[in-house]
This record gives sequence, C-alpha cells and structure tokens, in this order.
Amino acid sequence: MSEDPEKKLISRINELYHKKKSVGLTEAEEKERKELHQEFIKNFRAGFKQDVENLVIIDKNGKEITSEKAKRAQRKKGLRKD
Repeated sequence: MSEDPEKKLISRINELYHKKKSVGLTEAEEKERKELHQEFIKNFRAGFKQDVENLVIIDKNGKEITSEKAKRAQRKKGLRKD
C-alpha cells in the first residue's frame, strides 16, 4: 500500500527542515525544499478554496446568507439548483 502523496510531501518537507536545523542543506536540497513548500502551499490553497466554495451559510433565523460569489461557484459545479 503506497503512502498518501500529501503525507509523503509533508514528510519530506519535515525531513529537510530538521536536516536544515541540524547540519544544513546542500544547494540542491534547499532548492527541493523551496519547490516542495510551494507545492504544499498550492495544494493547501486549492483545498481551502474548494472548502469555501462549498460552504453554505445559514443565519440564526434559518435563512441562507451564502455570498453570491459562492453561490455562482456552487452552481457552476452543479451543487445548487437555484
């Protein structure tokens, strides 16, 4: 069974972090660390955007107050019928 790609990415970032703190990194490792960090940030932002776009907000009276921008994104994805 193979490891989750996101966990593998985080594991390698952590490995390089600890090596940087203890003995330092070579130029190639520093370049790899920066690239992995950028990939992690890109993945995080994409996941966060997905979560926000799928969010439905209901006020305390039970009325939906989801933003129009989020509603448009949800319609585009086929998540809304209104």
